[in-house]
Amino acid sequence: MKHTPVAEISRVADVHAIPLKPPMTRVERLERWAEALDREPDRVLTSIEEIEWKSEAERRAMRSDNSALTAAFEDPMLRAEGLASDRLGDAMTFFRLSDPEAHFVLCSCVYGRSMQADVAARRVRTISRARVRRSDAVSRCEVTRHDLSTLWIAGTGLGGIIVASALLHLLS
Repeated sequence: MKHTPVAEISRVADVHAIPLKPPMTRVERLERWAEALDREPDRVLTSIEEIEWKSEAERRAMRSDNSALTAAFEDPMLRAEGLASDRLGDAMTFFRLSDPEAHFVLCSCVYGRSMQADVAARRVRTISRARVRRSDAVSRCEVTRHDLSTLWIAGTGLGGIIVASALLHLLS
């Protein structure tokens, strides 16, 4: 194939610059992930085992076959935007997830060993719609302390219901 400078091509053809699409925002990436999960709402996904007990290096390398992160990585648009793999660290970087947010969406202590895709999509949207604030000169968006406590209460409330129903079952 012969490479020809644009200036030379423009003498024989109409050359139009195609504007580049700006990269997706954090919210757009999270919404796209939720949409990917909603494409198969009944899909049974595996959770990631006990995220909170691992060191940072171990967390970054964690993955699970057929997880909510697998659904994200299967989406060609998210891969084109730069999602490198379905490993927790790559997803946390790409979606700019904090540890509590990743735990809220993906951890086995919240879901057990599996979850349905539509449930995971709702959790991703909860994070996407959380109030954000400007935190530093880089203008990085973060969830406010109030939003994190709401996420924690929601997760522990569900865990409490599960434990209570299991105890009732054992005692009856």
